[in-house]
Amino acid sequence: MAHNPLQQFFRQPKVYIKLPSQAAYSAPGGFQGDANNVPVYGMTGMDEIILKTPDALLSGESTVQVIESCIPAFKDAWEASIMDINVIFAALRIATFGSEMTVTHTCSGCSTENEYDLDLSKIIEYFSALQYDNKIVLKDLVIKTRPLNYRQSTEFNLRNFRLQQKLRQTDEVEDRTRQQELVNELFKELAIIQRDLYKASVESVEVANKVVTESSFINEWLDNCDRDIYDSIKNHIETNRAAMNNPPFHVKCDNCGTEVDLLVELDQSNFFERA
Repeated sequence: MAHNPLQQFFRQPKVYIKLPSQAAYSAPGGFQGDANNVPVYGMTGMDEIILKTPDALLSGESTVQVIESCIPAFKDAWEASIMDINVIFAALRIATFGSEMTVTHTCSGCSTENEYDLDLSKIIEYFSALQYDNKIVLKDLVIKTRPLNYRQSTEFNLRNFRLQQKLRQTDEVEDRTRQQELVNELFKELAIIQRDLYKASVESVEVANKVVTESSFINEWLDNCDRDIYDSIKNHIETNRAAMNNPPFHVKCDNCGTEVDLLVELDQSNFFERA
């Protein structure tokens, strides 16, 4: 194959990150490479266009395409752990636009609108030290959990999004009795989504020196276990999910001195705008 004389102008890796869920990538699959030293390239013009396609954003397809474009080690980004998604987004942003991101925030004390330049390297550092707690010990049971992958997370988010849309539509129902019936049905659907999420998060259950990994057995057990066991699993999963959120940025109002912890959402629909 002839040498491309423009190759010297190809983009180069700008950031190297450690994936928090590196243990999940120890076997060949969606990711191939060293999870402790993952090269991240900046986005191309085509990547930015893809991220602005509404349908592809909602389905998660655009995010998958951009991750695979900018992090070639991901062969199938649908398999990416949600534990890694925020650090991936931060790395893509840094590799494309630099580590500083300007955000505006209205002070709750004096209503002054402040601008803050946030260093996104803080997010990289936070997730580099993050460890996932995958074990619950309950008397005779040892339960191991796992983070969802991006495909599972997107599917649950879509189910929840459609459910929220249906809930808003119930406001248009004039018959109050019928409206309440619809709301009750939708809350039952919401409970099912939560139950399915917890089921997908349980990897195995060990009892009497036997490890159960068959999802059908685990699902049947979760449908019939005591409330205390179910609540322990729920709290464990929710605690891990909270730890996967971005760390807050402590900021101070220039006008009145009010201090607040500012949370930055890495929403792919607006996160990659130059700021």
